[in-house]
Amino acid sequence: MVAPPNPSVYRTRAYRTRQRVIYALAAVGLVLVGYLIGRWQDTPAPAAAVPVLSASSAPPPETQAPTTPPPSPTVYEKLQAESGGLTGIQAQETTDEGGGQNVGWIANGDSIRFDGYDFGPVPATKVDVRVASAADDGGRMDIRLDAPDATPIGTMRVTRTGDWQQWRTDEVTLTPVTGVHTVYLTFARDGDGEFVNLNWLRFQH
Repeated sequence: MVAPPNPSVYRTRAYRTRQRVIYALAAVGLVLVGYLIGRWQDTPAPAAAVPVLSASSAPPPETQAPTTPPPSPTVYEKLQAESGGLTGIQAQETTDEGGGQNVGWIANGDSIRFDGYDFGPVPATKVDVRVASAADDGGRMDIRLDAPDATPIGTMRVTRTGDWQQWRTDEVTLTPVTGVHTVYLTFARDGDGEFVNLNWLRFQH
């Protein structure tokens, strides 16, 4: 009679089988976990969201200070010599173009004054002077501001034009001047006697 199998032998074989199954499942699980980790590492990170500013939330542009337009130069009219305050000088009819009067009999120490003359905000830098002279030795005319003995801002040397009614326009360079001033024309020469007639002057920029 054959003896029946020992139950412990079946238990031992079943235990080993379960162990092998567990080991196999664990190995498969490790492989699967490694695969998933690799896929996760290969996935690119999502791009950072860039905020979009609406028109209402955008910062305001830099405010520019308004530009001030440059001042306009004054358009100077002819300043008639006889319209000023005359010291030692007389007016007479002129034969110069345009007619009217000129001033004459101008000698050393004489002067003409123009009150409240407005040069404007843009500097005057020269003046045209309408003169006539029959004197051979001439003299000079100084242009001064606010006082008859102030430092001249311009000087005209008087030279012969040919006759007392033979007119010429001379240009005199000035120290730049703006604003409102009393303008003095002072006359000087060596010796006595008249040496120039004056019709008008016109300042220029």
